[in-house]
Amino acid sequence: MSAFKQHMPVARYSLRMCLAFLSWVPVVYVVTEHVAYIGKIEGMSMKPTFNPPESPNTRNHVLLWKWGVTNINNLEVDDVVFLRSPIDPEKIYTKRIKAKQGDLVVPRYPDTRSRVLVPVNHIWVEGDNVHSIDSNTYGPVSTGLVIGKATYLIWPLNRLGPIPLGGRECREARLRHSYKE
Repeated sequence: MSAFKQHMPVARYSLRMCLAFLSWVPVVYVVTEHVAYIGKIEGMSMKPTFNPPESPNTRNHVLLWKWGVTNINNLEVDDVVFLRSPIDPEKIYTKRIKAKQGDLVVPRYPDTRSRVLVPVNHIWVEGDNVHSIDSNTYGPVSTGLVIGKATYLIWPLNRLGPIPLGGRECREARLRHSYKE
């Protein structure tokens, strides 16, 4: 028996395993592009909620849900979202939704006496860090720029769990209600 015939079963097995692996590539691609993904929180805008000072060299990673997030009905106030910058679409920001369409917002600056009505299919986003560049700078953001919603903190393991709350209340109706209490 030739050496070629002796190695045929191994070659067939290897080919089958390779084809089985390759058949999953489109599935993984579709899931990571349209359903869920692991997102890394970058930058200072969400400090101290994410990437806290006690772990300066560790970036927080979250499970990022992508399915249906451009629909305003799937987004809630206080959800943390990844979105394309309305100023530079090449940049990805992580921000917290502070108001949705129809909400009247009290901006942080330049004039806290002014009000902004969030348009249909738009959200008002802010970083948890008071020095964040967010809707206070560029205004309401179209839900079409939302890439995904952070649903679970998965790294570092000592912080594993639901996404923590943070940020300020900026919706006028809620502010008015809290003044009466």
